[in-house]
Amino acid sequence: MNKKILIVEDEQDFRMILQLKFESEGFSVSVAADGDTGIKTAEKEKPDIILSDILMPKMDGIQMIKKLKEKGNPAQVIFLTNFQDTSNIVGALEADKNADYIVKSNMNIGEIVDKVKEKLSRLPQK
Repeated sequence: MNKKILIVEDEQDFRMILQLKFESEGFSVSVAADGDTGIKTAEKEKPDIILSDILMPKMDGIQMIKKLKEKGNPAQVIFLTNFQDTSNIVGALEADKNADYIVKSNMNIGEIVDKVKEKLSRLPQK
């Protein structure tokens, strides 16, 4: 697929599992453990898509995406969380109206990869 993905996730084991799975699927993968590092990595690596947890130390995923979008970052966004409450969903959509929202406990890793591929397949080819 040759697309760049940035995974911003504070849970190290989950971040590593996602990284290994996406690399095995042919993605170029960058990772960050918090929103501050996520912004710096996104600006440097210019990913096609960002998978971001919502609740993280230093800066949450919603704030991170808002800041990136304010700077004109065009990456697609999928928020990952274990929370199903509407305030998180509303916050995620306010950060990026085109973002998708995945409840981690409702999907396995393969389904997350499928969701990313499906979202990327809707993009115009470069």
